[in-house]
Amino acid sequence: MNNSYNHSLSANTKLTQKSVNRCFDGEQHYYTHQSVSTKTPMTFSIYLPDEALAGQRCPAILYLSGLTCNADNVTHKAHFQQKCSELGMIFIAPDTSPRSSKGSDVANDERYFVGQGASYYVDATQAPWAENFNMQSYIVDELYDLLRSEFPIHSIGITGHSMGGHGALLLGFKFPGKFVSVSALSPVCAASESAWGQAAYTEYFGADKALWSQADASKVIEKVGQQYSSILVDQGAADEFLADGQLQISKLQQACTSANQPLTLRYQAGHDHSYYFIQSVINDHIEHHWRKAQLR
Repeated sequence: MNNSYNHSLSANTKLTQKSVNRCFDGEQHYYTHQSVSTKTPMTFSIYLPDEALAGQRCPAILYLSGLTCNADNVTHKAHFQQKCSELGMIFIAPDTSPRSSKGSDVANDERYFVGQGASYYVDATQAPWAENFNMQSYIVDELYDLLRSEFPIHSIGITGHSMGGHGALLLGFKFPGKFVSVSALSPVCAASESAWGQAAYTEYFGADKALWSQADASKVIEKVGQQYSSILVDQGAADEFLADGQLQISKLQQACTSANQPLTLRYQAGHDHSYYFIQSVINDHIEHHWRKAQLR
């Protein structure tokens, strides 16, 4: 049996396959493509279990990474492949932001929570960021449609870590018609009220606080109300960023209560913000998304 997945690329789609590695009962792939939304090359990894390689439609998880990360971090460190292989799940990890290929052709900032590697998965409105930092459009329109057209995907759930957890909650509730399930790991829950988010949003949106609110996961959840039968959030109880107020989990709890949105929030004793924490809980998140996909 030939396990290499030969997808049919349309005339408008130019995916370049960068690597393929056999991993458990499936393959780990990397692709690059030229993005219309960001006007830059973008990279994503995708784990395809053997069912998908044979052309069977499988449920998928879209994982959004945190500050300073790219597609490699979760792909190399989270150890999700075995559970996805067992359940027949596709796992997709895009980059966190557009990046410069020449050193100065994409806006950047020396603050790691603002420049390349950040983005908060929003569409910036202020120069120079608006030229390339259009990650909301990239994720929910361009990449979403590309994935659905080129790979045998049955449904998509969204998850993420830290800034990516913010992105998963924000995009999951802004676009509930696109995602069957939502979860998050140590998410930034109220970006417009955290020091990191305020620094980034001042650059991306300027002084328009209405735009800040539209890019704040907790505020969006409170506004739109219940969208899912349940969402799962794990938080390390020894997380240094929780202690210094960057994550604000209590704001998420308040928003879900106000929105009548069922929330399973678990504090994991002794765990910090690292990928050791993610390894410890990722299987529960994969199973959460798998169960929700079975109902569709």
